[in-house]
Amino acid sequence: QVQLVESGGGLVQPGGSLRLSCAVSGSIFSIYAMGWYRQAPGNQREWVATITSSGLTNYVGSVKGRFTISRDNAKKLVYLQMNSLKPEDTAVYYCNLGSHAMQVGGPASYWGQGTQVTVSS
Repeated sequence: QVQLVESGGGLVQPGGSLRLSCAVSGSIFSIYAMGWYRQAPGNQREWVATITSSGLTNYVGSVKGRFTISRDNAKKLVYLQMNSLKPEDTAVYYCNLGSHAMQVGGPASYWGQGTQVTVSS
């Protein structure tokens, strides 16, 4: 049984930083792409970042230069380092295990339960 468990969310002031973690169990980890998505109230779920099995990264434009996705294949962990946070980054952040080396979010992918990130003064 594949499980993804996110952690690291919380309340932070604008300009602050958080690091999200996602622990994966029950699946081969290193051969699949991993990603982060987010969903703000009233909005559709939005793709945020992807890291491929070989370590290539890609980001949505609104977070480029502020967020960094990384992975530790030995520990089966994926991280999202979020710096210079803005109120518009407030959302539930979800981890995704892709079913492909290069892509995430497909119908055969797996999701975590989400972790709340709130950016507010």
